[in-house]
Amino acid sequence: MKNFEKYTRGYFMPPVVDMSWTQKEYVDKAPMWCSVDLRDGNQALIIPMNLEEKIEFFKFLVKIGFKEIEVGFPAASETEYEFVRKLIEENLIPDDVTIQVLTQSREHIIKKTFEALKGAKQAVVHLYNSTSVAQREQVFRKSKEEVIAIAEFGAKLLNQYAKEYPGNFRFEYSPESFTGTELEFALEICNRVLDIWQPTETNKVIINLPATVSMSMPHIYAAQIAYMSSNMKYRKNVILSLHPHNDRGCAVADSEMGLLAGADRIEGTLFGNGERTGNADIVTIAMNMFAHGVNPELDFSNMPEIISVYERMTRMTVGARQPYAGELVFAAFSGSHQDAIAKGMKWREEKACDDWTVPYLPIDPKDVGREYDGDVIRINSQSGKGGIGYIMEQKYGLVMPAKLREDFGYAVKNVSDHNHKELMPDEIYEIFQKDYVNIETPINVTDYNFVRKNGIFEVTANFVVNGEEKVFIATGNGRLDAISSVLQDELGIKYTNLTYSEHALEQGSKSRAAAYISVTGEDGKVVWGAGIDNDIITASVNALISAVNKKK
Repeated sequence: MKNFEKYTRGYFMPPVVDMSWTQKEYVDKAPMWCSVDLRDGNQALIIPMNLEEKIEFFKFLVKIGFKEIEVGFPAASETEYEFVRKLIEENLIPDDVTIQVLTQSREHIIKKTFEALKGAKQAVVHLYNSTSVAQREQVFRKSKEEVIAIAEFGAKLLNQYAKEYPGNFRFEYSPESFTGTELEFALEICNRVLDIWQPTETNKVIINLPATVSMSMPHIYAAQIAYMSSNMKYRKNVILSLHPHNDRGCAVADSEMGLLAGADRIEGTLFGNGERTGNADIVTIAMNMFAHGVNPELDFSNMPEIISVYERMTRMTVGARQPYAGELVFAAFSGSHQDAIAKGMKWREEKACDDWTVPYLPIDPKDVGREYDGDVIRINSQSGKGGIGYIMEQKYGLVMPAKLREDFGYAVKNVSDHNHKELMPDEIYEIFQKDYVNIETPINVTDYNFVRKNGIFEVTANFVVNGEEKVFIATGNGRLDAISSVLQDELGIKYTNLTYSEHALEQGSKSRAAAYISVTGEDGKVVWGAGIDNDIITASVNALISAVNKKK
C-alpha cells in the first residue's frame, strides 16, 4: 500500500520500561467493572436511547452485576440531566450500585453536574481534559502548564461543590488522549490532581488512563500503565482504571495486559459498542477470565437474553463470530471438528470429568445458555459422520453402528450439497426416516407367526410383493433367520454378511426399539436398513426388509 510512510508512531515509551508483569500467567481476579454503555455506548448510536430505554438498560446492567455505571454527561443535554434525576428521585439505584457522571473542567458544567446528583446516595464525578501532544498543539494551542491549570481548576471545583451538595461523592480524573501523551507529563498532571484531592484509604480516587485512540501494540500500553502505577503518588489510595478503545482491534488485549501491569478497574461496554471501532468489550474480557477458571463477578449465563436486550436497546447487532456470544462461535461444521467434539463429550460422560477439556470448545456452551443441539454441531456439506451421528443420538436417541453412521453421513452431505444449505436436525431425521426406516416397497411383510420346534423357528408370513399378496412358510435358526429364508429361498434375493444391532429408544414398558441391519449383495455393495417399532421383533424384520428393498 502507498502512503504508509506518513504514519509515524504517535505514542511514547516510558522513561523506565518495566516488563515484569509479563511473568504473570493470567488475570487472577475480577477487576472493578464500570459500564459506560449509557454514555460512551449511547453517544455512538445512530439513534441514541430515549429516557425509557435508558432506564430499562440501566436496570439490565444492574441485573448483570455491574456495581458502577456511568449514566451520562448531565450538563450536555436535558435528556441526560433528566435521566440522572429520574434514577435518583425514583430510587432506581440499588444501595450497592454507584452511578458515575462525566464533566469537563468548566465551572458551569461542574455546577450543573452536582445539581443533577443532588440526593444521590453515592456517585463518582468523572473529570477529564485532553493532554496529548496533538490536542495541546492543534486543538487547544496551550502549553503543558496551561493544560495542567485546566485540570487543577476542575479538581478544586469538585472539592468545592462536593462540600456544598449533600452526598457521598468520589472523584475520577482522566487525562484524555493518554496514549498520545508524554508519560512524564501524564504522570505529572495526574499527581497534581491527586495533590488537590488528597485521597485516603477510606476515600480513594480513580485515575483513569484511557486509550482514547489506540496507538500501540498492547504490550506498549501495558508498559505505560506499569510506569504510571509504579510512579503515581498516593498509589495505595488510588484506583487505577483503564478505558481502552478498539481502533487497532486490541481493546480486549489492552485491558487484559493493563490489568496484569497493575490496573484495578476497567471501563467498557457490552460487546464493545462505542465511537469508531468501539470500546473494550466487557463481555469478552469477563468471559476470558471465566474460561481461565476465575469468577468475573458478572453474570453472562443467559447470553441469548443479553444479546436480545442489547440489540433491541442499541439497534446494533452482535456478529455471528463475536466471542462467546455470536450465533456461530460454538458451531462446528467441519467433519473432523464434529467428530472430536462428539468423542470429547462421550469421554467426559464416561469419565464423569469435572474439568472442561472438550476439543474445540473453550467453554461449555451451556454455561452461557446455549444448547449442544443446534448450537454446537451444525450440519452442511462439510460435515462428517461423527457430528451427524451425535445429533441423531442426542436429539432422537438413535445410536447407529459406525458403518451406518458413515453411510448415512454421505446421504446427508449429498442433500446439503445439492440444496446448498445447512440442514436442521429435523431435516436430518427426515432423511433417515425416508431413506432407511420401515421401507415397504417393493416388498412388505404384513403379518407373521412364529412357532419354535426343537430349537428351530418356523414362520408363516404374509408378504406383499410388487402389490401381490403372498403367504410363505420357512424355517431358520432364529426369527430373523426364518424371515431371511423367505427372502432368499422363496423370493430369490441373494445377499450375505447380514449384520444386526438394536437398542431401546425410550425407557419403560411402552418403549420403542430401533434395529439396524446391513446386507452385502452379490456385487459386494453393503446396504443398510433400519426399523423402528414398539416390538423389537417387528423392528428387526422391518430393518431387514428395508435393507433388501434398498438393495433392489
